[in-house]
Amino acid sequence: MKQLVCWSLLLFSCWTTAQDISSFTQKMQHQPGFIDVYIDKEQGKSFLAVPKQLGDFIFATSLPFGLGSNDIGLDRGLQGGSKLVFFRKVGTRVFLVEKNLAYRASSDNPAEQQAMQEAFAESTLAGFDIVATNSKAFLIDATPFLLQDHMGVAERLAERKQGRYQLSKELSSIDPNVQKAFPRNTELQAIITFQGGEAGSHLQSVVPDERAFTLRQRTSWIALPEQGYQPRKFHPYSGFWSRQFSDYSVPITESIEQRYIPRHRLQKKHPEQALSEPVEPIIYYVDSGAPQPIKQALIDGAIWWNDAFTAAGYKNAFQVKELPADIDPMDIRYNVILWVHRATRGWSYGAAITDPRTQEILKGHVTLGSLRVRQDLMIAQGLTAPFGKDQDQVEQQAMALARIRQLSAHEIGHTLGIAHNFAASANERASVMDYPHPMISVEQKSLSLKDAYAEGIGVWDKQVVRYGYSEFLQDEATELSKILQTSRELKLDFISDQDARPVSGLHATAHLWDNGNNAAEELKRILEVRSIALANFNQNVIPDGTPFSQIEEVLVPIYNLHRYQVEATAKLLGGRYYNYAVKGEQSLVYTSVPAGEQKAALTQLLQTLSPHQLKLEPHILALIPPKAYGYYRTRESFQGKTGPAFDPLSAAQASAAHTLNYLLNDARLTRLAQQSMTENLTAKTVLREISKQVLESTYDESMEQMIQMRVAQSYLMRLNGLVADPQLPMETKAAITAERATISRWLDHTIGRTRQSDEQYGFLVALVELMKDTTQVDSWHEPQLPPGSPIGM
Repeated sequence: MKQLVCWSLLLFSCWTTAQDISSFTQKMQHQPGFIDVYIDKEQGKSFLAVPKQLGDFIFATSLPFGLGSNDIGLDRGLQGGSKLVFFRKVGTRVFLVEKNLAYRASSDNPAEQQAMQEAFAESTLAGFDIVATNSKAFLIDATPFLLQDHMGVAERLAERKQGRYQLSKELSSIDPNVQKAFPRNTELQAIITFQGGEAGSHLQSVVPDERAFTLRQRTSWIALPEQGYQPRKFHPYSGFWSRQFSDYSVPITESIEQRYIPRHRLQKKHPEQALSEPVEPIIYYVDSGAPQPIKQALIDGAIWWNDAFTAAGYKNAFQVKELPADIDPMDIRYNVILWVHRATRGWSYGAAITDPRTQEILKGHVTLGSLRVRQDLMIAQGLTAPFGKDQDQVEQQAMALARIRQLSAHEIGHTLGIAHNFAASANERASVMDYPHPMISVEQKSLSLKDAYAEGIGVWDKQVVRYGYSEFLQDEATELSKILQTSRELKLDFISDQDARPVSGLHATAHLWDNGNNAAEELKRILEVRSIALANFNQNVIPDGTPFSQIEEVLVPIYNLHRYQVEATAKLLGGRYYNYAVKGEQSLVYTSVPAGEQKAALTQLLQTLSPHQLKLEPHILALIPPKAYGYYRTRESFQGKTGPAFDPLSAAQASAAHTLNYLLNDARLTRLAQQSMTENLTAKTVLREISKQVLESTYDESMEQMIQMRVAQSYLMRLNGLVADPQLPMETKAAITAERATISRWLDHTIGRTRQSDEQYGFLVALVELMKDTTQVDSWHEPQLPPGSPIGM
């Protein structure tokens, strides 16, 4: 009897796995495409008919619906990357396996390829039971796989300290309306809910109930592109992103590290012609949800790239259209520009789905934050006060829309494979791939916004597109070298992220959000612009119907207008000039910033610590009452120590602390300390000049005296923290210790000559106490600047 039961179970198992797909799915909705989808709406399940001869394909993940907080970064349209995968059938199961493309053998020798495959691990991503079959396909239930946290939402929340959450399968399901198959891709969407607690402030601000929130997660199953695409090698001066892998089949005289650039497939109809139409143009579709006139600005900025493709020998190769109602943005065949809403202003992104083997771009995906344009308009209003209430703010709106055009072009550039070029602002704004600060000009003691942002594609951008997209009849390597040589002859600099960042970067001309080819001179000019803007600042920076208390948020970017130029100027101290030279092609440039330039930079930076610069005039202070009922302080407001009242001293301290952060950066101070081996500016000199400005200057006005006290506090607390840091190099600690000794001697001398009844006496005694106690550093919290860049990292 026991044997009979076993035979019965075995026959039943065989029958179930051999059941025909057509009979199993007869009551389901069928979506034919790259991989056919069957949707069982009654059971809430999604099935994939995996072709038996499918072979390799691309698997990608994304978030079609976002969380709405740029700080957390789980935005609408966020891409999770692409993988090269295949299905492996073993018995009655099918496994989804990711290939290891970090290590390859490009040789045609099968033995070499097999050796590589056996040397490095692959990753099995999922296993599925085969529920039905036919002569062409296996049917698998994809539902459990879809209801997993493929985008790492829970991990992201934990990293951002926004709570402890886990995906709840009981509260998650497939999205029956978004199980779609297209000719080149299949899209399966899930409605996933996360439960947990300890929600951080960013999460609390964007979810209706912090105990649970629901997102949409999409998995994309994408066909490999047709053969015929030729990968293009990366060059450090090309201006493109790089994708690296190790090729163990190259000759031993070559590096195993190989690099490709990401780019769209583009070919001429007539390769022999200097200017030819493409076989297929690159078309981008703008989100129809963007309102006018913003939508038109997005289109206008995007189409700038056609000029670059024309320079590369193509006619109408880059096109921009509004997304028609009958085109699904999920279709892999369409590049899209999405207009994304968040609770706060935030970064925009240009991402792409690529073929992991060759880095061919299959789909460009631009995400533009909708609140950016409002921030730019507010800045324009703050800069151009006073304007009458009856004006329609043509100039201010023009600046905001000019920024949107530039932003559209910038993010599309990323989806074309192009990297940032932060040296472009020093090359007459040669690229849209820089971060542009508005160029505000002074005309007869008033400010003009007419040239705030550059119009059109830059000369560097044209050269980059020529490198990435030109089609060659002759030797490609030789022709690419000619393009690079032309860029050098045009004296175009290219410096990207790792060298331009204000803390970790070192380059003396590549900066974020700056203007001009000399950072110190531009800082001097922008301080003049700031002075004029603050002198003219009045109640008309807000529209009628707005509480006066909201003037504070308009004041923030105007008062701190110089913040990015401070970052740029500080990089001159201990900075370097250098290029991405390649041996055999060009000469290496690697020199220190000359002493004169460093000293000029220090002079301008010290001005930003002066109470003359930092104080706010009475006419501005009189405009900012406590927050009106129904309105609240946010991180876009100044921080203060005076309760509901606006605190001008904390605003000044935060601004000065911003400068001190860069002047007293440990790596920068160490470079300056090592410059004592040359005749350049030294850490000792820098510290002495800061001390004279911050501590030893005297002021008559009460406001300026109190600002000096706050700035002195920030300065000495930083010195305390540095001297107590066990990781600080000895040469740097020696310079700081010597300056602290000089300060102590000055304090002793000055206190001895100061009467106890003088107002300065208490200040001096407080400085002595600060110098003595270095244990306060960890518990001390000074006012911080409100966010400047689009919020988030």
